[in-house]
Amino acid sequence: MAQKVVLKKYANRRIYDTEKSAYITLEQVCELIKGGRQVSVIDARTGEDVTAFILSQIIVEEAKNKNILLPVPFLHLVIQHGENVLGEFFEKYLELTIRNYLFYKAAFDEQFNRWLDVGKNFSTIAQKTLPAATPWESLLDLFLSPGKKAEKKDSQP
Repeated sequence: MAQKVVLKKYANRRIYDTEKSAYITLEQVCELIKGGRQVSVIDARTGEDVTAFILSQIIVEEAKNKNILLPVPFLHLVIQHGENVLGEFFEKYLELTIRNYLFYKAAFDEQFNRWLDVGKNFSTIAQKTLPAATPWESLLDLFLSPGKKAEKKDSQP
């Protein structure tokens, strides 16, 4: 697992990357995470862990750019039930559900690609072998009239 990047959030909304010794934007924090890194964000003044707040802010910004993230009825439920029911759900089940979804999606995609490869290989093999094997030809000969059979034999090399 990738080492955590420790970031410091200052009161002026600036975020300082302690690894690079430079200020970074929310978009750059998002890119770190998309690149597989874990981040830990500490409030520079209080020392409080504000990682969840910053990550939520990134999600809200992404939603703002795409004009939708979660369905409106779901957002109503989150606001209505707040920390009671949904807090427990988010804490215990949502992460596990998403991880399982990603695992099974990757496994399905891999299996589907294997099936496509088998289909491609079968198609190539079939093109090479099926013309030589003509099981239907002898069956069709049974239904041809004697004159047609003779024409067919004459036209073959």
